[in-house]
Amino acid sequence: MVLMLRSAARSDVGLLRSGNEDSAYAGGQLLVVADGMGGHAAGELASAAAVATMAEMETAGLDDEEALERLSEAVVTTSERIADVVAAHPEFAGMGTTLTALAWLGGEPARVAVLHVGDSRAYLLRDGVLTQVTLDHTYVQTLIDSGRITPEEALVHPRRNLVMRAIDGIHPAEPDVSVREARPGDRYLVCSDGLCGYVPDARTQELLGLADPVAAVTALVEAALAVGAPDNVTCIVADVVEVDEARPAEAPVVVGAAGEQRNRERLPGFSFPADAQIDPRSATIVKVSTRSGDGTGAFAGSLAGVYAEEQGPTRRGIRWRWVAIVAALLVVILAAAGITYVWATNQYYVGNEGGYVAIYRGLPGELGPIGLHSIEQVTTLTVDSLPDFEAAQVENTIAADSLASAQQTVSRLTERAAQCTAAPTTPGCPSTGGTDSGTAGSGTTATPSPSGSP
Repeated sequence: MVLMLRSAARSDVGLLRSGNEDSAYAGGQLLVVADGMGGHAAGELASAAAVATMAEMETAGLDDEEALERLSEAVVTTSERIADVVAAHPEFAGMGTTLTALAWLGGEPARVAVLHVGDSRAYLLRDGVLTQVTLDHTYVQTLIDSGRITPEEALVHPRRNLVMRAIDGIHPAEPDVSVREARPGDRYLVCSDGLCGYVPDARTQELLGLADPVAAVTALVEAALAVGAPDNVTCIVADVVEVDEARPAEAPVVVGAAGEQRNRERLPGFSFPADAQIDPRSATIVKVSTRSGDGTGAFAGSLAGVYAEEQGPTRRGIRWRWVAIVAALLVVILAAAGITYVWATNQYYVGNEGGYVAIYRGLPGELGPIGLHSIEQVTTLTVDSLPDFEAAQVENTIAADSLASAQQTVSRLTERAAQCTAAPTTPGCPSTGGTDSGTAGSGTTATPSPSGSP
């Protein structure tokens, strides 16, 4: 029986970023995740440079000490190459990257070497228990180590993204390196903080329980997207498995910024691996086979598929779909407003206009600065000439579903005013008849003058 790695990788630009600054490399001997920093200062180039440099490294047949030395040298080389890029392009000053890598050493017992700089992470799921293999090089981690805050408080700390170590071509990176025993059934997760910074460990452990690495990386990235994914999201899931015999080596896969041809073209001095990832601008999913080492650390061969999914174009498509959805909602709102306006303009009510009974078209009141009614007719009937009950009705407005109905209401009010004029001592009538009693019985209408007098 031979031990080997079976891995799957996925990188997603996330929901808020315009570009992907993460890079990852998934092979049988090496797993690498680099999270570029610098934004306009070309963080995507820094992470791509790290992947290109690490991909050149060979650990097959090395003992533990040699492997750790080779890994440390790779960090120094990466830093020097980033310094060369900045020297040639001063506008890139400030670029840098995190780097977390697992190198398969094989042997008996099988071992894996761990390299870590920054706040990307490596986890181990063994016998259903998730363990964080690396320790974040961040400001909040120093607060946790000193007992000043709890891990839960670190998740919402305002300076949780402050990285204390990175590969930037200026400062010594000082990587953490170690060797761990690998057992059949072990599952490793290497990820950027776009995943571990937003998806709780308990949820991560749950999703890592999925049987297939492809299903696991897909579920993990989707979990980050479900909580908003404000950062790029990249992860590799790799299983330590037993196979009957070694198999021929096949190409690894590169995802994220290092897999984009446009970034490779901007780094002409770098040699990128001949991976199975095609230009993500022309396709989003590529299936390739993994490769792995045998018990001595040599390449063994393929076992299962690796999915490399580049979501830059897809995420842009999602953003455009959101734009379309918002536009459709606006159309619906405007259409509803139009329907409401048409309905409102076909409504009528009777009310008080400057002391005179008037017919209004529309609805009483205003919508913000917008009036919902207009004066259709102002009669010569005064509100003061009405019995108290009818006068109160007019003050509170009397609804009508048509102009004819409103005119009928005015006729009824005119008759009630005439009755008070004829018998002013009737209970509820004003103390004296209306001032325009002769006109009141006619029910005629007129357009008011600017002063409000007919």
